[in-house]
Amino acid sequence: MKQELAAGSHDTPLEDLMVAMDVVDTIRHRQLIVDRELDTQGRRERLIERLRDIYTAQGIEVSDAALEAGVDALEKERFVYTPVAGGPSATLARFYVRRDRWFGPLLAVLGIALLGALIWYVAVQLPQNRFEALLPQEIETTHARILAVSDSEAATSRANELFAQAERLIDDSAFDAADDVHDELEILLSELELAYEIRIVSRPGEYSGVWRVPDVNPDARNYYLIVEAVDSSGRVLERRVRNEEDGRFYEVRKWGVRVDEDTFEAVAADKRDDGIISDYVLGSKPAGKLEPEYRVPNVGATITQW
Repeated sequence: MKQELAAGSHDTPLEDLMVAMDVVDTIRHRQLIVDRELDTQGRRERLIERLRDIYTAQGIEVSDAALEAGVDALEKERFVYTPVAGGPSATLARFYVRRDRWFGPLLAVLGIALLGALIWYVAVQLPQNRFEALLPQEIETTHARILAVSDSEAATSRANELFAQAERLIDDSAFDAADDVHDELEILLSELELAYEIRIVSRPGEYSGVWRVPDVNPDARNYYLIVEAVDSSGRVLERRVRNEEDGRFYEVRKWGVRVDEDTFEAVAADKRDDGIISDYVLGSKPAGKLEPEYRVPNVGATITQW
């Protein structure tokens, strides 16, 4: 029996193996005894005797063979676990063994990232791709419409300049900047397509004309007729007008056009006659033109406040 336990044969009864393991565990918990006793045969025997006393004190009967087998197992480190040496392989192995801790969260993070990428692609990238693909054609179409409607050399020249600028930006993949240029082309087209009359305001309680004394010449007067832009449906349009008194542009529905004194007095006399201005159309802006054409002499100066 002693030889079988020492050799660790597969025929050793499980109960004897368990006892031997318990003996090793007892010795380990009393490491000082092992350090002193496992170096000579006499000390080995004294160790076995002490182990027998320990078990006897606990009311456990252990055979000499089991005690011998336990001491042999300790010497041969049969029941000692030796950790695997560190290194990349060991780290990967531990990482794999603990996959139940990280695999689920990792899948969740990957799923969220994939969903985010899909949402971004659908919401941002696809529209951007479509925008970049259609923008050159849209710019070309707007430019062609301007050339078709334009009856103004200035408008045609400006459209050609903007079109060339947009093409250069697209060649450089500067699509946002090219889109800004396209906006300018569309504004130019809208202005060219617009048609309206410039009518003198002639309503109760509203001025039809005013005059100002210029700061630079107190002996002179500047005469203005108050006008508005009215389209074919009778809608009063908002226009961007420069105020000559401060040099700034304003979006207004009424403004003053400077005329000579004779024109001003003629309109004033017309209104004094019956309170109505019979010849109220001062000019018009036909489609295809950028600037209105006036029927009376004027210097092109305007005001927005009076």
